[in-house]
Amino acid sequence: MNLKWQIVALLPVMAAAYLADAMPALAQQQPQAQQPGGAAGGNENVNGEVLFASTCGFCHSDGGRQAGKGPQLMNDSHDDDFLRNRIKNGKAGAMPAFGATFSDAQIDEIIKYIRGLKPHEG
Repeated sequence: MNLKWQIVALLPVMAAAYLADAMPALAQQQPQAQQPGGAAGGNENVNGEVLFASTCGFCHSDGGRQAGKGPQLMNDSHDDDFLRNRIKNGKAGAMPAFGATFSDAQIDEIIKYIRGLKPHEG
């Protein structure tokens, strides 16, 4: 793994540590219900916007509304399975894999955030 991707891989860890210290209100959120089929990961506090901002926002500008190093995600035409796979497995030379970083519940929250993106008012 080259240095660039090592740094990118460390960013979520550093951001999570910062958020855990700077935003104690997140720790007070109610845990998400267990996913259908008994999938693990239902006992985590997740917030798609915070997860996106702390990890994805480095490449997807303006909260995903504009292209940056990564493409614009607002109004993305790909289905949820494509987005889930891309977040988990990345794309060689373009996007790191976050399958070991995020749980399935967290990835689902990120996808919900992406699907809810709207242009800024004004």
